[in-house]
Amino acid sequence: MSSPYTPHPWNQDFAWQPATTTPAALTSEQTEAFNRQGFFVMDNLLDADTIAAITQEIDAIEAETEAGLRSIEGERLMIAEAGAITFTPHLVARSNTLRQVAADPRIGAVCLDLIGPDVHLYWDQAVYKKPEKPRRFPWHQDNGYTFVEPQQYLTVWLALNDATIDNGCPWVAPGVHLHGTLAHTYVDPLGFECFEQCENPVAAPVPAGGAVVFSSLTPHLTGPNTTDGVRKSYILQYAPAGAELLTGDPAAGPTAGRVPCDDPNRQYPVTRSGRPVIPDRI
Repeated sequence: MSSPYTPHPWNQDFAWQPATTTPAALTSEQTEAFNRQGFFVMDNLLDADTIAAITQEIDAIEAETEAGLRSIEGERLMIAEAGAITFTPHLVARSNTLRQVAADPRIGAVCLDLIGPDVHLYWDQAVYKKPEKPRRFPWHQDNGYTFVEPQQYLTVWLALNDATIDNGCPWVAPGVHLHGTLAHTYVDPLGFECFEQCENPVAAPVPAGGAVVFSSLTPHLTGPNTTDGVRKSYILQYAPAGAELLTGDPAAGPTAGRVPCDDPNRQYPVTRSGRPVIPDRI
């Protein structure tokens, strides 16, 4: 039977590589859910003091992002908009606190079970969903924004305050990760979208300090923030050592080039041979 999903032009002969069935840090139920559904929720990944330190550090930097948006015409830059949603990337290149958090052994242990013994930080960004202009963020895969090989990398969606259905927690499309990277189209002003509707979406509310852990291939969205407060998340993404970013126009055929995901300022090792790596200070 043919797939209802359209693959990305660079997604050829994809086969899902299951996470270990004998995990060291996770439970077998968690790795089974990751393999079968593409995600699971960890209610208590980091402690309250660590979350408070992360939030204090990010709040100050994100305030600069919000102010910058409010200073330009339309208060919008691509999919970021003042009062709606802000994206503040590469925080590990600006903060030693966050640089250490991204390599926290508690997160590294999750990476070991789901990726393997040699893991790099691939991307980090804060995403703050504001209450002034409620809007959804469309169904997308992280690998649909920037195509990385291997296609399977890991997203740790860390909740800095309670993420609920009302304030815009993640929703996931279970099982679709098994198809690999899908074709995406740009929907202005929301962002890239791989499909409009999901038959069986699953909400993934998570308390502060917890995380939604999902594959780069798991389609997900976040709903509108209909509360009076800001929903705050810190998104950490991890790839196996040796991962490469493919460049070029997907519609034009083969890739124009490959860029190693090893920028020492923001894509540093977090585990080597199964052991944590302490990152250098900036």
